[in-house]
Amino acid sequence: MGCLGLWVLSVLLGASLWLVNGAAAGTTAKELQEGLQDTKHGEPENKVKQNAAVCQRSSCGRGRECVVRAATGRAECVCQERCHSTFVPVCGSDGRFYQNHCELYRSACVRRRTISALHSKHCFLRGDACTMAEYNKLKSILMDMQPQSSTNAENSMAQRRTLVLNMFTYFDRNQDGRVSSEELAEISVKEHLENVLLECSMQDLLRYDDYNNDGHLTLQELYTAFQVIELSLAEDRRLSVSTVTVGLSVVLSCAVQGSLRPPIIWKRNGIILNFLDLEDINDFGDDGSLYITKVTTIHMGNYSCHAHGYEELSQTHLLQVNVPPVILVYPETQAQEPGVAASLRCHADGVPNPKLTWLKNGMDLQPHGSKQISLLANGSELHISSVRYEDTGAYTCIARNEVGVDEDISSLFVEDSARKTLANILWREEGLSVGNMFYVFSNEGITVLQPGNCEIRRHITHTERILGTHEELCPRISGVSSQECVWSSAVSVREKYVFVSQPLLNRLLVMDTQAQRVVQAVETDAMPVKLFYDKSHDQLWVLSWRDLLKSRSTLQVITSASTAAEQRQIIRTQFERVQDFYIPPTNLIITHVRFGFVYLKSEPAVHKVDLETLRVVKSISLQNFSCFPLSMAYTHLSGYYFIECQSEKRPTFQLLIDAVSDAIIGRNPNIHGQPFISPNGRFVVSVDKQRGKLQVQSVSISGELQIHYEADAKMSIADLEFQPSFTDANEFTAVVSSARGSKVLFLDLATGRIKTIGNVKNPVPASSWPWGDANRMVISSGVFGRYLLTSSADSMFILDGKQSAFHCEVSDVKFGNTAVWVGEV
Repeated sequence: MGCLGLWVLSVLLGASLWLVNGAAAGTTAKELQEGLQDTKHGEPENKVKQNAAVCQRSSCGRGRECVVRAATGRAECVCQERCHSTFVPVCGSDGRFYQNHCELYRSACVRRRTISALHSKHCFLRGDACTMAEYNKLKSILMDMQPQSSTNAENSMAQRRTLVLNMFTYFDRNQDGRVSSEELAEISVKEHLENVLLECSMQDLLRYDDYNNDGHLTLQELYTAFQVIELSLAEDRRLSVSTVTVGLSVVLSCAVQGSLRPPIIWKRNGIILNFLDLEDINDFGDDGSLYITKVTTIHMGNYSCHAHGYEELSQTHLLQVNVPPVILVYPETQAQEPGVAASLRCHADGVPNPKLTWLKNGMDLQPHGSKQISLLANGSELHISSVRYEDTGAYTCIARNEVGVDEDISSLFVEDSARKTLANILWREEGLSVGNMFYVFSNEGITVLQPGNCEIRRHITHTERILGTHEELCPRISGVSSQECVWSSAVSVREKYVFVSQPLLNRLLVMDTQAQRVVQAVETDAMPVKLFYDKSHDQLWVLSWRDLLKSRSTLQVITSASTAAEQRQIIRTQFERVQDFYIPPTNLIITHVRFGFVYLKSEPAVHKVDLETLRVVKSISLQNFSCFPLSMAYTHLSGYYFIECQSEKRPTFQLLIDAVSDAIIGRNPNIHGQPFISPNGRFVVSVDKQRGKLQVQSVSISGELQIHYEADAKMSIADLEFQPSFTDANEFTAVVSSARGSKVLFLDLATGRIKTIGNVKNPVPASSWPWGDANRMVISSGVFGRYLLTSSADSMFILDGKQSAFHCEVSDVKFGNTAVWVGEV
């Protein structure tokens, strides 16, 4: 009988056993039931088979039979209810195995599909071997069979589309716009694919990709099968601007459209957001939209979306975050005698910048044309040149922007000093109080300066006893010939206390600003050199070097710093070998800070710390950039962290980190030096201290970082401080001190104008100041303060920030390079 005969006998025997064991012979019971029910118009008893002449004269075709309806007496063709049991196995063009030809045609009728018989042994052998992996191989073979175009297509997808179109045209033998199973079978025979496609057949195209189950393939279905994706993006939607108020939620929808659009990928600053576990961006939705909950100013900026694998078709969303105004006035109350000048100051922050107006006793104030009353600096100062009794009243400053209004009252009392009214008494007492002063820590002890008239209000010598003890303020240190105080850092804690470090005595002193006395000494790790007060958590952070090599530097935290001594607690953190730490400052808009950063000596990383728990929540490696952090800065507008990096291979440079994703964006292009951020977050001043260069960048209200300009200080730089502008509301001036000369520079950040003053004498020598590189510090007197303080080796200088000029010198204050401002202004 030969090999072929044995093979057929084996197949038949196997198929018989298969049927005996209950396998379906082609059409499932469910399909048969659905087909029969679909072709019946009544119950089975209403259908009566007839051998009458009417049915004998009718031809219903294969798989169908003629019946006469009892209700109507009319003959109809319906799908056969059953077939004979003869076993003559046959393969259908749908890839299924049937018991005989009758079952094949009956199934075609029930399923309303055209199924033809195939004469191929692969149908018997394959079974369900056409898995998805094998099916993908089939499609790859079919693509490889298509003639490749000799011309370069615009892109790979366009070329793929052309190949599939050619394939469909070839498959559609009768050119009716649909490919049937017979046409697929014809192609299989014509191209001898039966010997190539061992696991899958051409009919599997219908099995997997006939989405509407009509037994045919359309061009669109073939495009889908071969992943020919057609995406579009309207030209006018390539850039979308969205505006949201802080605290609300926003949904950014991607306008990239198309059938079979792959998943949408969202990016911010080049960082993919989809796979990050972010608490405020946590649901991308079924339609690929980006959801941001509880929007803050760090979320402003550019977001881009594209379909996965199709980055060239990208939409950009520009998210603007508006913030209602927050306002402060100064003073809250003042009493003046007739004939003197009076100023009422108003400071407001918000996004966009608020506009300021004034009321007097609830009525509009109209200073236009008045010689006595004028509004300065865009309304941020109400100046009365010579007050009269009728100027007494409540002056309301109102700040407005697109999303809100805020207001506050400054009261003015005009009365003769002889009249001892309550307002007069309070005002006079405030003028003589200990607030609004510079506290200077020098070799001789502590000096309290009133800047307006350059008056020393109090001097505490180094021999004075700490309150409640017999210990001196600055006891003699072993090995030091003279009894001098050595200080390194000081901070004001809610204007109630001043904490100041004594690195050679391994302690902090706590000064009560009301009692004007040192009330406590707090022991710390050896050599405390840097203090920072975290207002959000009422914590005082202490960096101790242990030695001048900083080889074992540690961090300690004093909790409840503004409370009584017995309620404070000092906590040792887990960090050692600390290079430095950074905690963003607060302002009118950002009143709470959640995270700080710690960086360790000789380690290319920064560690993000939860300020509530003092635990590390994330470590960000900078290894790929060979960056060893030296300093950090932060702007709440768009949430950029700036890291000054030291590298073995190049000069200092800066990296940018996105506060939303904690991912490294990359280098801050062509920017060098230590970054400083203006209090309103809108300017970044990078200082190359050795070269004396200042590079100024601006942050727009949409969060875009832009290079503004570069300024040359023409001197080596020791320190930089920001002074509120007296000509423009919510603008700032950068005040820069010389590290080796006798100059101080004023840089108007908005215009780039520079004014330099000299003759402020030489600073403390850098070799005599091991506690940092700011050997001539600059201290501002607050958001309403007019004066700044800077040091020299032998005296202190008070500068007039309003005039950008020298104000006065306070002599005989040596090495007063540690100072702090105490006051609400």
